[in-house]
Amino acid sequence: MAWYKQLHWQIIIGMVLGALYGILAANQGWSEFTQNWISPFGEIFLNLLKLIAMPLVLTSLICGVASLSDFKKLSRMGGKTIGLYLATTAIAVTIGLAVVNIINPGDKLPPKTAENLQSQYQADVAKRSEVADSAKERGPLQPLVDMVPDNFFGSASSNRNMLQIVFFSLLVGIALIQIPENKRKPVFDVVNGLQEVVIKIVFIIMLIAPLGVFALIANTITSLAKDNPQQIVALLGSLGWYCAAVIIGLLIHALLVYIGLLKIFTKISVTHFLK
Repeated sequence: MAWYKQLHWQIIIGMVLGALYGILAANQGWSEFTQNWISPFGEIFLNLLKLIAMPLVLTSLICGVASLSDFKKLSRMGGKTIGLYLATTAIAVTIGLAVVNIINPGDKLPPKTAENLQSQYQADVAKRSEVADSAKERGPLQPLVDMVPDNFFGSASSNRNMLQIVFFSLLVGIALIQIPENKRKPVFDVVNGLQEVVIKIVFIIMLIAPLGVFALIANTITSLAKDNPQQIVALLGSLGWYCAAVIIGLLIHALLVYIGLLKIFTKISVTHFLK
């Protein structure tokens, strides 16, 4: 397959073209046109991703757990998975905080641009601050309570309730393990078939990923820079530092943490793992 037909290259091309168009649009005063005629394609792409997220998690987890067919094996695997997840998450947070405090990408943004962005997103910041303050007043076990849904359909109606869907999926998978095979198999086959359908939908959605990424990048640049070319340069420079911080953090985590775990717990070669 030619390189330009591969999806990841098409997405990268979409990102580059979106950035170039955004710069051109800001210079030519096309922000309103971009908002009305290009931005909707990015929103459609995001909505499609949100649409498929819940069914994908639900069917994948149920099939994954139910396919083990041994509750003891699930317990051992679950304990190891949770422990590994917590450990790698703590390390990732530490690496992220260290990198961002060393590079300080936010300081690279000109004060005037920073003030404009702060005023633009002030309402969202205030709303999130209220949520954070209310979280401090809750009991230490409240996150555990929030993880257990009181209504499946209510939880499935919002991607913000993903942990509740994970809990429900695990519960269904565990229940399937413990019922007789003749009753388990029809249910498992239905869920497995739904998983195949969901995965196929994901492939269909990804066909428009280059267009969606193009629209999102173009709209982001024009909505932040408006029709001010000077602000574009400052914005792209700050975003460049931010991207550098993200890439450095990911590289450190991948090369030190993942490769370290690979060497400690497995016999897989690093070359084979990276491939």
